[in-house]
Amino acid sequence: MEQPHTAPAPPPSRRLHAWERRTDPVLLGVGLLFLASWALPIVLPQLPENADRWLERAQQTAWALFAADYAIRVWLSDRRGHFIATHIPALLVVLLPLLRPLAVLRSLLLLTALMRRVTLPLRMRVTVYVSGWACFLALVGGIAVLDAERRSADPTIVTLSDALWWSLTTMTTVGYGDLYPTTLEGRLIAATLMLSGIALLGVVTASIAAWFIERFQQTSAAETRNEADLRLVLAELREVRDRLDEITRRQDDDVSGATAPDR
Repeated sequence: MEQPHTAPAPPPSRRLHAWERRTDPVLLGVGLLFLASWALPIVLPQLPENADRWLERAQQTAWALFAADYAIRVWLSDRRGHFIATHIPALLVVLLPLLRPLAVLRSLLLLTALMRRVTLPLRMRVTVYVSGWACFLALVGGIAVLDAERRSADPTIVTLSDALWWSLTTMTTVGYGDLYPTTLEGRLIAATLMLSGIALLGVVTASIAAWFIERFQQTSAAETRNEADLRLVLAELREVRDRLDEITRRQDDDVSGATAPDR
């Protein structure tokens, strides 16, 4: 009985691919604008009211551009249902206002597009991805927890340096315990950073292990090739020796026949 085969994922639409290639630089700028307009009021709480108002409008504009981009990509996709099912995080970012700060994470997808054009080994690209994600999450997580803890009655994280230090110790799963979130939102951010840190650490560990395995395989393959070459050389030497023995025997027979007395 034949086993049913799973249908492969459909190739990306040409129109969708062309749209994403053209809009990636623009979305990167929009993501940076969103990040700046979201982070500045938190890092600099003494900004004038007018500045806060303009930064809020910049956030709304950036979110609207992300929403428009998502709608256009759905429209350009050949299989819209499949596109929506495989881009759930982007849909949640557009639909849920609480997740708007996460929209800037999409700007890191440019790193993938840029790295595809750079001739670097795969392991080096993985290192760049992991390093970029780690730095970005540490920065965003620190700013987010600082914003959450300022509304706490008894905060332990009150400055940006405290927040960044806490973010790094949380992502690396060190957890000194000198700084810790006291609000529900801050603890949710901490849980996200912990899981992200464990995931990134797993990627780094897997990459290092893969490097050692690859080195061992290369060494083993080289030794196997050397052994095969040695066996081939020994076989050729045996063949040459057999031929020399045969030639020597023939010469001995010829000499014996020539010196034998005639009867």
